[in-house]
Amino acid sequence: MILKPIIPFEPVVAEELPKDENWIAQIKWDGVRILSYFDGAQINLVNRKLNNRTLQYPEFHVHDRFCKASSFILDGEIIAFNDKTPSFHEVMKRDSLRSKKTIEIGMNQTKVTYMIFDILFCNGEWVVDKMLHERQKILESIIIPQDDVQIVQNFADPEALYKLMDQYQMEGIIYKNLMSTYLINGKDRRWQKRKVYHDLFAAVGGFTLRGNIVNSLLLGLLDERNNFFYIGHAGTGKLTNQDWREITQRLESLITNTKLFINTPERSKDVVWVIPQMAVKVQFLEWTAGGTMRQPSIQAIVDVPLSQCSSHQLKG
Repeated sequence: MILKPIIPFEPVVAEELPKDENWIAQIKWDGVRILSYFDGAQINLVNRKLNNRTLQYPEFHVHDRFCKASSFILDGEIIAFNDKTPSFHEVMKRDSLRSKKTIEIGMNQTKVTYMIFDILFCNGEWVVDKMLHERQKILESIIIPQDDVQIVQNFADPEALYKLMDQYQMEGIIYKNLMSTYLINGKDRRWQKRKVYHDLFAAVGGFTLRGNIVNSLLLGLLDERNNFFYIGHAGTGKLTNQDWREITQRLESLITNTKLFINTPERSKDVVWVIPQMAVKVQFLEWTAGGTMRQPSIQAIVDVPLSQCSSHQLKG
């Protein structure tokens, strides 16, 4: 039987903590969503966008090393660690490799782990119509846990787990209903995600335009020596169209010909530089290895002095 890749079940953003006793929580690992397909003859690894990633992860080519089933579709995440914390940047070092030679080198430089949390097909039969707790029992019976292959653990206290993820600056948690079937190419509230976000005050050091309206802000902080350094750009968030028009008017009087960031932003083409006097509150997921914010979004324009847009915020 040919197993064609499918788009996996996705969680929706959690608006409140589920109260039903049938809910459990799992760690939201900061990795690459990968489904493994074994039709009895050949294994393929495919990401959620249906891009084949078999070449990138040779560790998981031998199916019977970690799974007893004669055929399967497993759902999980491949993760890599930066020190002791899962790092999206680290796993992308592997996921972005394309040649056999660089992949062989990458296997030694960046170790990865396959965190398996679901199963869709087992021993020639689809199991997506079974409830989650039933599918988890199937996983426990066929997966052979080892250093680089693990079954994702259930936790009964989601609030405590979330606080732990916040403490260790991990990505967040997933709430799952144990009675849920698996919805291929869909999302609904039976799976919910809650990410750990951070926020800070940042000063605007530049902007880009769409038409005559600002559509993205280049943001920065002051370091201990009052140097102004770039931390990322943001063009999404809670601002309204009217807010963007007001920002455009306010920044017109601050325009300068000089880039005041001490480092060079990755987005410099068509940037209009400004004197950093306007501040915003920005929310983001984590810091990248390059020192910029991952998934930043602007929450509000704030009336704070430039001195509050400093790197001191990063030490709490």
